[in-house]
Amino acid sequence: MEAGEVKRGKAQLKTSSTAEYFAKNLQQVGFSSPTKAVLTTLKEAFDNSLDACEDHEILPAIRVEVEKQGKGSTKNTDLIYISVQDNGPGIPFKELPMVFGEYLASSKFGRGRCTRGQQGIGISAATTWAMQTAAQGVKVTTKTKGQKKAVQCRIEIDLKHNKGLMKDKIDLDWAPSHGTRVEFWIDGRVQVNGEAGLLAFLKSNVLVNPHLELTYKLMDEPEVFVERVSDQVPQIPDATAPHPHTMKLGEFMGHGKLYGNIPVRDWLTTAFSRMNKAVFEDLTAKHKVPKKLFDQKMNEIKEADFKNLFTAIQEAELPPPSTGSVLAIGEEGLARSILRLGDLDYFSVVSRKPAICDFKPVQVEVAIARMTSRNDGVNEGEESCEVIRFANRVPLQFDKASCAIMKAITSVNWKVYGLKQSRNSPPSGPYIVAVSVVSPFIKFKNASKETIDASEELVEEIRRTLMQAGQRLSRHLRKEHKEAMLESKMQHIEQFAPILVEGLVRLTASSQARREQAHKGLLKILGREAKDAKDELAEADRKLEAHLNQKRKRLGAAFDLVMAREDESDEDSRVAVKADSKSKKSVTKLKKGVIDKVDVIKPDAVKRDAEVHEKAKVSGKVKKKNVAKSKAENKSKSTAEAKTKTKTKTKAQPVANKAPVKPAPAARKITKSEKPSKKEAPVKGKAVTKKTVKRPTAPAKKSTPAKKTKGKKK
Repeated sequence: MEAGEVKRGKAQLKTSSTAEYFAKNLQQVGFSSPTKAVLTTLKEAFDNSLDACEDHEILPAIRVEVEKQGKGSTKNTDLIYISVQDNGPGIPFKELPMVFGEYLASSKFGRGRCTRGQQGIGISAATTWAMQTAAQGVKVTTKTKGQKKAVQCRIEIDLKHNKGLMKDKIDLDWAPSHGTRVEFWIDGRVQVNGEAGLLAFLKSNVLVNPHLELTYKLMDEPEVFVERVSDQVPQIPDATAPHPHTMKLGEFMGHGKLYGNIPVRDWLTTAFSRMNKAVFEDLTAKHKVPKKLFDQKMNEIKEADFKNLFTAIQEAELPPPSTGSVLAIGEEGLARSILRLGDLDYFSVVSRKPAICDFKPVQVEVAIARMTSRNDGVNEGEESCEVIRFANRVPLQFDKASCAIMKAITSVNWKVYGLKQSRNSPPSGPYIVAVSVVSPFIKFKNASKETIDASEELVEEIRRTLMQAGQRLSRHLRKEHKEAMLESKMQHIEQFAPILVEGLVRLTASSQARREQAHKGLLKILGREAKDAKDELAEADRKLEAHLNQKRKRLGAAFDLVMAREDESDEDSRVAVKADSKSKKSVTKLKKGVIDKVDVIKPDAVKRDAEVHEKAKVSGKVKKKNVAKSKAENKSKSTAEAKTKTKTKTKAQPVANKAPVKPAPAARKITKSEKPSKKEAPVKGKAVTKKTVKRPTAPAKKSTPAKKTKGKKK
């Protein structure tokens, strides 16, 4: 061997486990920085909780806590505590090591259904990050339905063998009847606000999950509770088999070898969608596939037959895939949920029918909302609108530029719909544009699922949905513009109307009252009298508030007690309805001054007092009626007797004697029976006084004595 020559040994090949690979490449699954690590850890635990609740038809109630507990082990980091607790079905303790400590262990992978998680990587990667930075795994507390005590343990990962290890298992009393709590201690940095902040993640989940009840406490901020707006758990659709046109040759052949010793016909009908009898007949007639091939066993088919069958299926015209596996939010649920984002003065929601993009069922939903005010202090038109992206109801907060949703938004000409827009950018103004893409086969660009692959068909479908929502927004903006123009014209008229009225008053020499009447009529024509009424009502409310403030300042601590007693007295002074003896209702008003002095009023006592009052009232009326009746009878008797005496005297004495006539009695009440008849005509030459006749207040009985004495003479 010459000098300087280096002896090289043979390189040894060795295998590594999946856990070892991801432990060295955690940046591929969202742990590329301390700030991003905190958000990714929260996201993975939160998504698992939502999926578990929905799979078992439980309305999710989730509690999130994030706080700083000291300095981290690495430079410029803090020790962050993250806790996520749900009311889901719980996890059997035997499955805990597999769920939190084994990569690619998932119950959702390849199911052909819309779920948030699929691969079984995220939560295991969070456990790996906790082990690397804080030297401890994840702490899990879980309890299934019917279990008396909860199980609490710590899960770590055996990276060499890709297996989870359970440590420190204990049984403890836990108040919830079922559920799971996951606790992480990791090194990281917390970003609460901003597009990539924790608050944006939680608010985005509130938007696309109207059935979610959320409680969260972030750092030193106060605890926030968000109530659900829908009591309906999303109906999980059935899983859909892959469409044959979405397969590649190698996938097709490898997929067939998994089914073993079954006929080719059975394999095609069970493993793929849209393979029916008509398709088999078309393959035999048009594409020259022998019938006997469909009856052969899968393990007997040669490679050439596989290739010919694959080519024939790709050339055949198959029905599009089924859209029954798509799980959408719905316009009603999205409209209710968007109101929880803040103060909005307009929003529109569009949910298109499921479509086929790249032979995969896809449904796109869009919500456009306009905020009444911006929290960041910018004016309308100075900054781009807020864009919220979702894939299978999971917020996408990173890698915005290369996403299919962002490309669709920038491709729309928003100026047509009345919004400001710069070139190749989203619209400007205080708007929120939320786009949700739902599909069981969403194609992401990386394992962290941060952005959707921008295929042409998908971008076009999103673009059409955005244009439909933009048309609704445009109609609203045009209506607002017309109303603003009309208001401007009315203000212009209102400004010069007093000058016109003054000129007309001078020309016509009208009075001050006529001028005021003309001014009021003008306000009525312009529709301003309602505005004056509102101003007066606002002024009255202001005066009432000022009065209450003065009263509060004067009374101090006794103000609340006095107001409570006044409220009680107002309630008790309402009209009370009582039933009388004939099942009729009489109204009795209770005086406020009396109620204030009584601590407790019993209903029986009030009823008894009302009945006594009614009886006394009725008896008084009867007595008055009887007295009037007796007076009328006495008067009628005396009148009849006097009349009888007068008649007898007149007939007994001749007219020539001219006996003195008694003076006419004072005006009195007489009955019909006492009116003078024709026989009783006045004597000639004598003055007759007119008697005023008054109707009796009470009906008098017929004067029977007058009739008896009519023919008698003394």
